[in-house]
Amino acid sequence: MNIKSTCLFALFLCLGLQVFAQEEQHDLTIQVSIDETLHESFKSNGRLFVFLTQNAKLEPRKQIWPNPYNKTYVFARNIDNFPAKKTIELSGKDQWTKTPDWDLNAIPEGTYYVQVVWDQDTQESRIDAPGNLFASKQEILIDGKKTLEFNLDQKNEAREIKAHHLSKLIDLKSDTLSAWWGKEMTLKASVLLPHNYDNTKAYPIRYNVAGYGGRYTRIDRLITYDKFMKWWDSNESPQIITVFLDGEGPFGDSYQMDSENSGPYGYSLINEFIPHIESKFRGTDTPMTRFVDGCSTGGWVSLGLQLYYPDVFNGVYSYSPDAIDFENYQLINIYKEKQAFKNEVGYLRPIMRDTNGEPLLSMKEFIAYENVFGSSDSYLDSGGQFSAHTALYSPKGDNGLPMPMFDPYTGVINPEVAKSWEKYDFKKYAETNWSVLGPKIQGKIYIWMGDMDHFYLNTGTRGFGDFLESTSNPKSDAIIEFTPMEGHCSLYSHKKVLLQMQERIDFLNK
Repeated sequence: MNIKSTCLFALFLCLGLQVFAQEEQHDLTIQVSIDETLHESFKSNGRLFVFLTQNAKLEPRKQIWPNPYNKTYVFARNIDNFPAKKTIELSGKDQWTKTPDWDLNAIPEGTYYVQVVWDQDTQESRIDAPGNLFASKQEILIDGKKTLEFNLDQKNEAREIKAHHLSKLIDLKSDTLSAWWGKEMTLKASVLLPHNYDNTKAYPIRYNVAGYGGRYTRIDRLITYDKFMKWWDSNESPQIITVFLDGEGPFGDSYQMDSENSGPYGYSLINEFIPHIESKFRGTDTPMTRFVDGCSTGGWVSLGLQLYYPDVFNGVYSYSPDAIDFENYQLINIYKEKQAFKNEVGYLRPIMRDTNGEPLLSMKEFIAYENVFGSSDSYLDSGGQFSAHTALYSPKGDNGLPMPMFDPYTGVINPEVAKSWEKYDFKKYAETNWSVLGPKIQGKIYIWMGDMDHFYLNTGTRGFGDFLESTSNPKSDAIIEFTPMEGHCSLYSHKKVLLQMQERIDFLNK
């Protein structure tokens, strides 16, 4: 065989291998139909999600946070005019926003558990909203081309709290938010009354803020927790009313604060919701025995409510708060750095670690996950953590979405938007307003943080604590506790916080 023949043979062999490789691609085709029993409640415009995991124990559709230990791969795309009575067919050749590096037509071999969700709800920010449709998960072996058929035959039901004689539901139309949005907006909460509750007496009150996105229905976890309720029904428990605020907002968690994007949630809470709740249950409206607490997002919100409304609350118990100093926004100094995804030496910036310090998840991976859940194909309306941060801290953009502090795909920081975040940088806020704020928060600040916080939130708390140590006129008496080798929210409990509040009540009554 001459050189020319050898080259031609090599070329044909190469082309043949390419054709063979194309034939062996693990292409997944998905056919989706709507069960006829749901045609009446079906909406033709929405966002379709495909979840894949290799963990048989998981319900794929519930994996709305990236989990480094049990990875779930998510694909999503908007669909207009989905015909209720016809089957649609989608494949990896279609345009998807996705979390993995691979596509649906190049899935690595293995066994997967696959589930499809149709997000048709426009009232809530996350895909677990009532009215959204889903199909049961299917087990598949990826070893070649596959076609899966999904019938969307299940629907998320309306939320409700479990019946209990000490549990109450509050549902109030907010005139303030309704006027701001031009449509009816409601605020929800659940109330846990103390044992032997007497509606003729006055009670201290606790406003509890959940971790990210926590709903008012979380009261169910307490009233069905026998150990807690046994204590709560005893004479050892404090006679304090607990209000579980709702974390839902238009772009994810509302953070219970005023926002250029979500509206006046702080004003509505302070001037509408709290007076309404206390007129029904508390028997008094004194701020002397009104407290606020929470962990994680709840830690940030509770501290923010005490700082921005210092005359309304008489004590905050903030555990593992989200970043309260934006020079330490986790590991990012948003005012100086140019990149959110990489540090100054070009290394992927971690956003999560274990308590031994081992990085588990990068900022870039986390944002890629949120990008999938946003109908804008970005984290800006994902309903996730950074969606809510951006909605709260940023100005409104020309497209109706919050202006991104960093680009959803490159991580490049916009310094002008970063500057606008200063209004909710607690360290800067306290520095600027200390002469007025300082006297009003004396004796009211308790913050706990694990020094190996899973999300590097100890850095921001250190920065805020350093400022408080430097104060004068007055010298801050805030208590900030750091526990070595403890992680995120690891020492938080409802019982512990209630007892802390009772200690303060006892002190105030001396």
